[in-house]
Amino acid sequence: MASDGFTTCLWFDGQAEEAAHFYVSVFKNSSIGKTARYPEGAPQPAGSVMTVEFTANGQRFLALNGGPQFKFTEAVSFMIFCENQEEIDYYWTKLTENGGEPGPCGWLKDRYGVSWQVIPDRLDDMITDPDPAKAARVTQAFMAMGKFDIAALDKAYAGE
Repeated sequence: MASDGFTTCLWFDGQAEEAAHFYVSVFKNSSIGKTARYPEGAPQPAGSVMTVEFTANGQRFLALNGGPQFKFTEAVSFMIFCENQEEIDYYWTKLTENGGEPGPCGWLKDRYGVSWQVIPDRLDDMITDPDPAKAARVTQAFMAMGKFDIAALDKAYAGE
């Protein structure tokens, strides 16, 4: 990995390689990089995958097989800004399939327990609108949603 910038390290319990391949399959502009294996005398079995470098949607990650000590929580999530309903539907479906869990307000957990927010890219403009009535209607609408419905948010914003 390059020495400039930073990389997000995701801690897994044996699923680092599988997870890296999954994320690369979901996001455009993605690829698998170097894989490191545990040597003899390491805390994991010799020859098993220790780390996998990967890029997902242009962002660098390192998947680490660190063991069962730590789990993912909702305290950290990745936000996916979507241009349209088709993108929201795509990411929602891909990330919740095979053991993922849909959540409220555009949040979900994927099969590995990683939290994601799949949101319309214009949501921030709606909820920070100078007209407090518009912002309140949109906020009230999305608080009742699981997967975001852009048409319903647009109607709430317009006061329909």
